Amino acid sequence: MRRSALKLGISLILVIAIDALPKRPERSVDLNEQYKLGSTCICDDLKPESYNLEIEPLMQEAKFKGRVRINVTWTERQDKITLYVHPDLQIDHSNVRVTRMNDVADDEEDSASKEEKAPVSVKITKVERSPMQRELIIHLDKMQRRNAVCEIDITYMGNITSNETAGMFMYDYMDVNKQKHTYVATYLRLNNARKMFPSFDEIKYRSKFQLTLTHAKSYVALSNMPVVSSIPVPGEADLVKETFAQTPDMTTYQLAFVISDFEMILPSKKVNAMDGRELEVRVWGRKDYVEALKDVPDKMVTIVNYLQDYFNSSINVPKLDVVALPTYTATKASDNWGLMMFKEGELSSPLVWNAAYELTYQWIGQSKTPARWLDAWHGKGLNSFLACKATMDINPDELKGKWPMNILYSLYYGYGKDHGALGAGLMRDVKSTKIELIFRMFYYILGKDNFKRSMQRFVRMPSSPETNPTPGVFVYKDIYDSLDFVAKQTNALPNGLTIDKVSDTWEDQQRLPLVHVTRHYENRTVSFSQKLYLRGPLKSLKSYESNAYCWNIPLVIQSQNKWNSSDYAPKAWLLSEKTCMTSLNVADVDDENSFIIVNPEEIGLFHVNYDQRNWQLLSEYLQGPQFETIPILTRAKLLHDAWNLAYADELDFKTALNMTIFLRHEKSHVVWEPFFTMIDHIGRRIEGSPVFDKFTNYSRSLLQPMYTESCEIPTGEPSWKPHLRGLARYFLCRAGYEPCIAEAREQFGKWMADKEPDKGIPVANEFMCPVFKWGTDDEWDFGLQRFINFPRSSPERKQSERTYLLKTLAGCPKDPAKIERLLKVAIIERNANFTDADIHLIFTMLTGQTNGYSTLYKFLTDNWDAVKQRFADKSNLWTGIVHSATGFFKSRQGLDMVEKLYEVRQSELGEAPKATETIKQELAWSEKNLPAIGQWLDQHTARPLQFDKDALAYWSQALACPKRDASYATAVPPAS
Repeated sequence: MRRSALKLGISLILVIAIDALPKRPERSVDLNEQYKLGSTCICDDLKPESYNLEIEPLMQEAKFKGRVRINVTWTERQDKITLYVHPDLQIDHSNVRVTRMNDVADDEEDSASKEEKAPVSVKITKVERSPMQRELIIHLDKMQRRNAVCEIDITYMGNITSNETAGMFMYDYMDVNKQKHTYVATYLRLNNARKMFPSFDEIKYRSKFQLTLTHAKSYVALSNMPVVSSIPVPGEADLVKETFAQTPDMTTYQLAFVISDFEMILPSKKVNAMDGRELEVRVWGRKDYVEALKDVPDKMVTIVNYLQDYFNSSINVPKLDVVALPTYTATKASDNWGLMMFKEGELSSPLVWNAAYELTYQWIGQSKTPARWLDAWHGKGLNSFLACKATMDINPDELKGKWPMNILYSLYYGYGKDHGALGAGLMRDVKSTKIELIFRMFYYILGKDNFKRSMQRFVRMPSSPETNPTPGVFVYKDIYDSLDFVAKQTNALPNGLTIDKVSDTWEDQQRLPLVHVTRHYENRTVSFSQKLYLRGPLKSLKSYESNAYCWNIPLVIQSQNKWNSSDYAPKAWLLSEKTCMTSLNVADVDDENSFIIVNPEEIGLFHVNYDQRNWQLLSEYLQGPQFETIPILTRAKLLHDAWNLAYADELDFKTALNMTIFLRHEKSHVVWEPFFTMIDHIGRRIEGSPVFDKFTNYSRSLLQPMYTESCEIPTGEPSWKPHLRGLARYFLCRAGYEPCIAEAREQFGKWMADKEPDKGIPVANEFMCPVFKWGTDDEWDFGLQRFINFPRSSPERKQSERTYLLKTLAGCPKDPAKIERLLKVAIIERNANFTDADIHLIFTMLTGQTNGYSTLYKFLTDNWDAVKQRFADKSNLWTGIVHSATGFFKSRQGLDMVEKLYEVRQSELGEAPKATETIKQELAWSEKNLPAIGQWLDQHTARPLQFDKDALAYWSQALACPKRDASYATAVPPAS
C-alpha cells in the first residue's frame, strides 16, 4: 500500500487583504521538522527499558550538569553500545560506566533455569564520538549475550540555549517593576532529547523515565508526572532536589520540564472521574499575567471533560499542568504528556480551537504515540478534525464560516493547478490537512455516533499485533481498522470496500476529482461520472495521465422536496475499480421540477457540475423566498462550485453568474465568503478587458450595503464581523468606492502630517492600497520615501511593515508613472535601500494586475541594455524580470508584443521560460468567456440592483461599528 508524499503550495486567496485578517493558529507537531532528522539510525541490538535522569541547570553559566542511567536489554549479541548525543554535550570518557545487572544464556529456556548473579562492572575498551560528533560509541571488551540487562551510566555537562526553543532552553522576562526573571524549560521534539542527555532518541523506542531536578528553592519545577520527593541539597541552603514519579512508557521527545517562579491558578470546575482517577488540572503563568489567565483553567477543564467523554478514556497520567511561557519563540505549543506549554497570548485567548487541538494530543500523540513519523500525519489530521468538532460543540460561533471552507477552498485551488500540487515547502502540512478532511468525510459516512464509537475503540483498544505489537503505539492502519470495524457492523460501505481503500484514493493522488451529474428527466434516472479537476487555462495533462486518476467517491444526495439534514449517508458510490472510465446510473430522487444537490455540506473533497436544467432549478429556488431551507454550507458550496467551474471552463458563465443573484437577500457571512474569492480570482483574470469595469460595478453594487468605516473591535464580538467588514472595505476600496477612498486618504493624511513619520506606521494596512491606487503622486511619493528611510535594524520596527509597504507601493498603483518611478529608483538608480529580495518582490507584485506587468514590459524594453547590465551577475533577477514582464498577458495585443520581443531578443533571454503558449490559452479562454460575461452584466446591470429590504436592514445592524465597551481596556500586561 502506498502513501505518497503530497506536495502542494497553497496560495493566499487574497494577496493583500489577507495580511490584515485573522489567521488559523499554528498547529502542534510541525511535521516539516522530521526532514531535519539525520539519516543515521542506531541498530536494533539494544532496547532501552528505563531512564533515570538527573539534571541541575546552572543558569548563571547557561550550562547544566547531567547524569543519565539507562537500563537496556540486549536483543542481539553485541560488543558495543551506540547512543545519540549532540555535539554540545561534554562527556569525559572516564565518566562512562556500564554494569551488567544479570547473567543469562542466549535462549530463554536456559535463562529461566539459570541463577542470576549480582551486578558486575563491564570493562570498556574505548569510548569515542562518531566523525560528526552525533553518536557516542562505547566499545566493550566482551560480546554481551542476548537478553542480558545492563545499566549505562554517564555523567556529563551541557549547554542551555537562549537563542532557540530546542533541547533545554532559558529565557528572561521583565516584570512590571522592571525586575528580571529567568525560567528554564525543554522542547525535545523531534530529536532534541539528545541535546539534553545521551539517549536512544528515536520515535520507535519507548521507555519509563524517572527525572530528578536540582533547582533553587524559590522556583517551582514541573514535569510530566507529580513530584514524589523533595529534599534539601546538603551544603546548599538555597537548593532543593526534587524527584518526579516514574512515567509510563514513552518516547524521549515526550519528556519535559519547566523550572520557573510562575504562579498557579486552579479551576473552579472539576474534571470528571474517568478510569478510576480524577485528573488534576493546573494553569501556570508569571505573576503579572495570571489575571489574563483567570478563565483558562475552567476552559481547560471543559475541554478535558468533553474529550474524556468523547474517547471514554482518561489521558493515563494523574495530572495536567498548562504553562504560559513569556518570550516563548516556538511557532507552536508543546503538548508533552501531562505538561503543556503555550505562548502567553495563545493560552489567554478565549477561543477554544487551539486549546482543544493541543489537548487532543494528550490522547492521540501522548497516551497513544505514533509508531513512525509517517503515522504522525494521520494523528495530526485526525486530531485537527476532532478539535474542530469539539470547538463547534463547545463554542459553535468560533469556527462558523471558517471550517472546513477555508482549508477546503485552498486545497481546491492548489490541487487544481495545471502543473500539479508540487509546492514542496508546504507539502507535509497540506497532507495532514487533506487527511483532516478525509476524516470529516468518514464522519458523515459513518454518522456522528458511529464515528465516536470508532474513536473510543481506537483509543482504548490495544494495537493490532499484526501491524504493531508495541502497547500504547499506533500505526495509521489502527485508526482505519477501528473505523472499518464500525463500518462493517453498520453496513456503511458497499461490499468489498474498506475505509483503507477509500482513503488510499484520496491520500495518494495529488489531485482532486470533479463529479458530473446529469439528470435524465424523461426516464427519471441520474448519471454520475468522475474526472480529474483542473482549474487553470493550460489543462496540460495528456489524456492517459488524466485517466490515471480515479477515486472512491461517496455520493450523498439531497433534493428539494425530500431534504433530510439528519441523513447524510451516501446513496451510491463512484468506485475507482468500476466507474473510472464509465458512468453510474441510479434512479432519480425527486421530480423533474425540483432540484437535487450532490455532496451537500462539502462532505467530500470534490466539485459537482450539473446539467443545465438542474443549475437553473437551483438558481431559481435560491432567488425565491424559501432559499434558506438549503443549509448555509451547501449554499456556499453551490456558489463556490459554480464560479470555480466557470473559471475552469467547465460551466458557462451565464449559469455561474446566475448563482450570484440570490446574494441580494443572503444574510449569512459563510455564503458570502466564496463571493469575495470570486471577485479576486475572476477579477484578476479579466482585468484589462472591456468587461472588467462592468464586473467591478456589479460587485460593488452587491457589496455597498456591507460598507462601514473602520471599527475598533470590542471584546466578545464574533470574529466574522470584523473579518467581513475588512473584506468588504478592501474590495470596495479596490473598486474605487468613494467613501472608502476618502476614509483611507484621511487616515493616511495623519501619517503625512506626523513630524517623525519614520518612527512607525499609524495607518491600518487596509488603507495603504486604496491610497497608493487612487491617491495623489504626493501620497505615493511619501510612501516610497518611508520605505527608503525604513530603519532596518531598529528593534521597535518590524520588517513585516517594510515588506507590506513595498508590496502595496508596487502592487496597487493604477498610474504607470508611479510604477516606472519605483523601477527606476530600485534598478536604474541602484538605490542601496533595495535588496535583491526587494526587487524580486516588486516583480512578483507587478504580475498581479495588467497595469503592472504591461508597465514592467515597457520598462524592460525601453531600458534593455541598462537592465541587462544591472543584472549581469544576477541571473535569477534577470530571469525574474523577463518572466514577470512577458508571462502574464491575456490579450492578442500582448501576445504580439511578447512574440516580437522573443524574435528580436532571442539570444539574450537566458533561462526565462517562454510564455506564448500560456498567453494563447488565456486568450482562447477570454475569447470564449468574455462575451458571455459582458452580455450577462449588460442584462443584469441595466437598472440599479435592488437589495432585499430585510437583508439591507440585517447588514446595516450586524456590521454597524459597535461602541467599545469598558471591558476592552485592561490593566493586564500584554503577552510577551
